Amino acid sequence: MRIHWRAVWPACLLIAAGAAGALSQTVAQAHCAICFENRQPSSGVNFVLDNGTTPDKPMIDGIPGGVALLDYDNDGYLDIFFTNGAGIPSLSKDGPQFSNRLYRNNHDGTFTDVTEKAGLGGVGYSIGAAAADYDNDGWTDLYVTGVNRNILYHNNHDGTFTDVTAKAGVTGVDENGKKLLSVSAAWVDYDNDGLLDLFVTNYIDWTLQNSKLCGPVGRRLSCSPSLYNGEPNILYHNNGDGTFTDVSAAMGISSQIGKGMGVAIADYNGDGWMDIFVANDNERNFLFRNNHGKSFDEVGVEAGVAYTEDGIPVSSMGVGFADYRNDGRPGIFITALGGETFPLFRNVGDGLFNSDTYPAKLGFPSYKMSGWGTAMVDLDNDGYKDLFTANSHVSENADIDPRQHYRQPDAVFRNQRDGTFVDVSQQAGAAIASPAAHRGAAFGDLNNDGRVDVVVSAIHSPAELLYNTGGVGNHWILIQTTGTKSNRDGIGTQIKITSQSGAVQFGQVTTAGSYASSSDKRVHFGLGKDTMIREIELRWPSGTVQRLRNVKADQILKVTEGAS
Repeated sequence: MRIHWRAVWPACLLIAAGAAGALSQTVAQAHCAICFENRQPSSGVNFVLDNGTTPDKPMIDGIPGGVALLDYDNDGYLDIFFTNGAGIPSLSKDGPQFSNRLYRNNHDGTFTDVTEKAGLGGVGYSIGAAAADYDNDGWTDLYVTGVNRNILYHNNHDGTFTDVTAKAGVTGVDENGKKLLSVSAAWVDYDNDGLLDLFVTNYIDWTLQNSKLCGPVGRRLSCSPSLYNGEPNILYHNNGDGTFTDVSAAMGISSQIGKGMGVAIADYNGDGWMDIFVANDNERNFLFRNNHGKSFDEVGVEAGVAYTEDGIPVSSMGVGFADYRNDGRPGIFITALGGETFPLFRNVGDGLFNSDTYPAKLGFPSYKMSGWGTAMVDLDNDGYKDLFTANSHVSENADIDPRQHYRQPDAVFRNQRDGTFVDVSQQAGAAIASPAAHRGAAFGDLNNDGRVDVVVSAIHSPAELLYNTGGVGNHWILIQTTGTKSNRDGIGTQIKITSQSGAVQFGQVTTAGSYASSSDKRVHFGLGKDTMIREIELRWPSGTVQRLRNVKADQILKVTEGAS
């Protein structure tokens, strides 16, 4: 997180008092394409991210905390899990304010805290979360990353989880026995054997003993990661018996030393094998090309995604890896610190990307922002993926510089369907304009109304439950996959839809992406005015190709591999 201070545009808060103000906001939202309401105050979700910061501002206090949206009880509704920090220097959850939290969705806009019953309060300084069914038993499990301690929780099918980390062999300790500072994780079936493997990003060689001080007493700033050595990432192969094997060296992963933050997966070259992108903080980004499950080659430089168009690395945080142009080729969007821009890379085929940041009109507006959680997702159901960023400066004392702000509003960039985006944050409502120390962001349909909602964590502020109220009049479909020959979640399945009007879109099944977070595994497509889908084509990791025809819009469609 390179020290790049910036000025923040003043937020235009659409807040008014009394009945007239409420009516004004209702009218405004009725006419906006992308709108959000923060329903946290009435939701029962009272989580506040506590980073345990101290006056010395150690590096770790800026990097929590992830959010996971998962249906842990298989009732068809997304529940919410938050990671939380710990005391410093103890790195222990010394009080309830540091507990990780699980909230069960009550189907009526409210949630119930079920952390204690579930056994997910956690230990140590937690950072990220990744959710998926790693043992193919039909229930979503959870992996939590952190400082010197990662935890794999197995879902017991009864509302509780069991810590199986040691037995599974996914402790986050490297091949030399060194404990690592892990930030993000991704579930990916890299060898298409029907079992989900686990990729973990590791950050820097930080300890309490080597922690650096930056800035004078009382005005400390978060130090640059350049003061610390980077760490290798880890790839665990799923053995199919509840255990994993560290194959990082054999697969060409651990030889690449970075400062890993966000991670996302996609088949960028269309060969049927999932590739892995790692956003590195102030180092070149990694793109691990999958060699048909046998090994990975790191090709970030050759592919054109390691650096910006100026040939420099940025403070890469979160990442989205999806097809934003509807051309069948997933592009890459990365959040960074102010003064660096948020890089957008357009996939031009043949394994190559072009820098699209300025052509897409993201350069100037993102230059003024510092971002963390993010996604490429269709927020107005018009059939094109938009961009969301959860924003904040990294350093709590950033406001010492009058041009900077620690707490920043989130941002929304609407896809203009011509390869460009426009910042519509001010039109999206007061929920987006509210400044906070935002961090992780997870994306999914909380109330099953066909619109993608966003849950955002914020340091020392209540989490935000941003319900999507836009896209009025547009249609949609949510596709929920169940693998039979492939992994049970269908992660890695490529989906192509051709709607009634002939419009074509592409998506994939994944829970990975954003920053330290895990999103809805159901694949969402906005359909605009089309009420029917002419064809849905699914290419499963097993190689099975499945086609469904004449599918009605506005439904959650459950698809089982091979079923007619």
